[in-house]
Amino acid sequence: MKQTVTTPNNDSPIQPLLNYIDASPSPWHAVSTTVEALQLYGFEELDEQNPWQLENNGKYYIVRDQSSIIAFITGDKAPSESGYRIIGAHTDSPGLRIKPRPISESGPWLRLGVEVYGGPTLATFADRDLSLAGRVSVKTGKKSTDFESRLIKFDQSLFRLVNLPIHLNRGVNDTGLKFNQQTELPLTLTLAPENQDNSKYLHQLLANALSVKIEAILSWELAVYDTQKGAVFGPNQEFYANSQLDNLASCHSALSALLEGVEENNDHQPFTRMIALFDHEEVGSRSAKGADGSFLEDSITRIGQALGDVAPQAQLRSRAKSFMISADMAHAFHPNYADKYDNEHLVIVNAGPVIKINRSQRYSSHAQTEALFMNICQNAQVPYQLFVNRSDLACGSTIGPMSAAKTGIPSLDIGNPMWAMHSIRESAGVLDHHYMHQALSAFLKKD
Repeated sequence: MKQTVTTPNNDSPIQPLLNYIDASPSPWHAVSTTVEALQLYGFEELDEQNPWQLENNGKYYIVRDQSSIIAFITGDKAPSESGYRIIGAHTDSPGLRIKPRPISESGPWLRLGVEVYGGPTLATFADRDLSLAGRVSVKTGKKSTDFESRLIKFDQSLFRLVNLPIHLNRGVNDTGLKFNQQTELPLTLTLAPENQDNSKYLHQLLANALSVKIEAILSWELAVYDTQKGAVFGPNQEFYANSQLDNLASCHSALSALLEGVEENNDHQPFTRMIALFDHEEVGSRSAKGADGSFLEDSITRIGQALGDVAPQAQLRSRAKSFMISADMAHAFHPNYADKYDNEHLVIVNAGPVIKINRSQRYSSHAQTEALFMNICQNAQVPYQLFVNRSDLACGSTIGPMSAAKTGIPSLDIGNPMWAMHSIRESAGVLDHHYMHQALSAFLKKD
């Protein structure tokens, strides 16, 4: 019998998303990658420390602390007359972060100490080719303000979370792979060099990579990432896998929808179109740059003022005429664990975006915003699905409820179906990403 072999397709329609994720192994890189795309389309950066001068149909973006970004295209009319159409998502993903004094010696080995960020599935980090990406504060002079933040990404694998052989952990297949976060999560780095102080080993790695002296390394925020690149899989290449689908897939959809109008020379809309990509969602969003902070509200206020909405009532009118979509990934039905789902609300991969509903307001969706999105999908010929968590399982949350509460803007929570959320290697459907792009693009266009 002749064997049929299907070869990978490098021209897969999902490749732009995989490239975006592979270039963005940390929230700081995700914003940098987003800025590169915006600048190609003529977006102008605004500085929060300076006055803003805005024009109708202008393209602008604001970055707060390198890992949250808001980009927008002003409308033909003032926001008080036409409102905002906003798509929100988040740039961070659960994982491991490097401690300030990470180096420890165990026998002849150097290890890197880590903190858990958010709620990752820790077992999936074992025996992977791991490396570092993030930002480093580098001293540039003698004054207290003489330092700069530099992005860093090691392309090669640097370390591993080495698993025990089953011979020394006989019950692992019955009890599951577990790690004590203090004693068993440190990452195996290298054999300790003899006759030297190894406490600054990571400092030296960073200094070498940044071409500075070791004394210039002040502080860092470094994420552990998997060096394996994204890939498509399945008999018909209908699925894809990568790290950080939650929630860089939604960031990419939002960015692509905003840029599509520019590509089509469809710049003129009555309302202001905006994407807001926040850091810190995975740890509660309560920070200066998180969705529970002031970034979105500050930006809306300043945009309105710069476009002539200086009266307090004008600001409130603009919000009353606005809508927001919170785009975060959704739990797809897993056939091996059917008892974890509500049978009447099974979400299927490659069957369309998901409207996420929770009447205790863990999601911000309500009847009116659900109806709005249903109409958008129907008009764009995009299928959609409804998700409700099992009533006896705790429901997660998103940036939607807190953004709606902060601004008073009606909001809806949606997301694409995915498997293995919070694994270091997540997967989803190629067709769903296309559907999401169509729906979000339609949301940013006048009916």
